[in-house]
Amino acid sequence: MTRFRDLIPIFDHLPTGPRNAITDVPGVRVGHVTRIEGDGKLVSGTGPIRTGVTAILPHPGNIFREKAPAAVFTINGYGKATGFEQIRELGMIESPICLTGTLNVGRVWDALVSYAIRENPDIAISTSNVCPVVGECNDNKLNDGQGRHVSAADVLRAIDEAGGDHVLEGCVGAGTGTICYGFKGGIGTASRQVLDGEFTIATLLQTNFGRRPELQILGVPVGKHFEEDEVEAPPGSVMIVIATDAPLNARQLERLAKRAAFGLGRTGTVGHSGSGDFAIAFSTRNRRRHEAHAAVRETLFFEEEALLGGRAAIDQCFRAVVECVEESVYNSLSAAATMTGRDGNTVEALPHDRLIDVMRHYRRV
Repeated sequence: MTRFRDLIPIFDHLPTGPRNAITDVPGVRVGHVTRIEGDGKLVSGTGPIRTGVTAILPHPGNIFREKAPAAVFTINGYGKATGFEQIRELGMIESPICLTGTLNVGRVWDALVSYAIRENPDIAISTSNVCPVVGECNDNKLNDGQGRHVSAADVLRAIDEAGGDHVLEGCVGAGTGTICYGFKGGIGTASRQVLDGEFTIATLLQTNFGRRPELQILGVPVGKHFEEDEVEAPPGSVMIVIATDAPLNARQLERLAKRAAFGLGRTGTVGHSGSGDFAIAFSTRNRRRHEAHAAVRETLFFEEEALLGGRAAIDQCFRAVVECVEESVYNSLSAAATMTGRDGNTVEALPHDRLIDVMRHYRRV
């Protein structure tokens, strides 16, 4: 797996975490199940299959019983996500976050309900219902979307096998069939340390957006050097997951989620009509017990109105989000491989050698 920093140096303001991944936030785990099966002509309901599911676990405990502070922000609302309204209302998340292909959303949602009941047999009997969180991108250019090939077993496996080490990127999990700026997209992740390493902010993206001429990398108009072989595909969508161990409340997390749009903008997109662009942010700190009688003790992070450096602190968190989102896009492109899917549709990977040549032309290497 090739990451962007293996090809091109990045000189950002903030240092990365040790893995430069969302799993640099202590306790966060990621699991993928990838479905690549069959070739040739589309047979609806059978294949070829180029899809999958990615699970992000906010902490290793019982997420329904220990809900994580969370917020969502809709950059562009053409999407089929679930669970967002309850997050907006209550400022908490109570399930793993799962990403997948568009028409798999219902099946993934149902599997998350089964997972929650497995872990909490009292759901819908002696306690409340659960609100699963599922995000999606359209992978129908390469995949048999009507087949809805992600099963409950796939979702449970992604959750159960989720790990806190290095995160696979590119054509894996929910990124298996996605397209980014006319190149093969997929999963990308990055992290930044803030306040002299006291806290970490990190992102994981499912990239499926952008027109090729728009692509910019570190300010270089890379896409204009590859216009001749652009893939015809809808401008697509992007799912952005933001994690931190800074003790932020829901309002502050929403402010972080809003800054994700600036990171996307650095890569060139204008947020096309018909694109579903969503950000979900959560903190691993100040978790809320499910039981109504549980005591709530919340330690809030610096507010921008605080006297001693509060504004500078939150601004550093904003910068971390922007840098992480930008690099996650680059990592999704760098790690992806050329893929042929249904009806022989082929999406080429961003060629590393030509990318280096373009960046060298603009004196960025």
